[in-house]
Amino acid sequence: MIENPSREEMGKMLKKSKRIAVVGLSDNPERTSYMVSKAMQDSGYEIIPVNPAVSVVLGVKAVKALKDIEGHVDIVNVFRRSEFLPEIAKEFAEIDADIFWAQLGVENEEAYNFLKEKGHTVIMNRCIKVEHALTK
Repeated sequence: MIENPSREEMGKMLKKSKRIAVVGLSDNPERTSYMVSKAMQDSGYEIIPVNPAVSVVLGVKAVKALKDIEGHVDIVNVFRRSEFLPEIAKEFAEIDADIFWAQLGVENEEAYNFLKEKGHTVIMNRCIKVEHALTK
């Protein structure tokens, strides 16, 4: 069963975090991933687009995979379908980021259990922009 941290805990995590890698970030301003990431960027977060299909999003050069990011990542925010989460979770475990965050409507028990067993903080089926707005 997937259990998220409390809203208060999510708020603390967001206050502490600075760099968010966004897996599946689209360069289409109509897409939710773009709108949410732009709002987070406008709130002062560094956004790192992770998408092999785009070159630049929100003025930032995209990387093909999480392992291509230089430096520490606080949050990996995932905008991919739920069935892709186990694969992304394995990549996440290799880069030593702090928080695995799957967007609203995205959750996968296999990925959740894999990450929790390794001691990672996992949030699923929550919108980072909504949690940020409700906890700042």
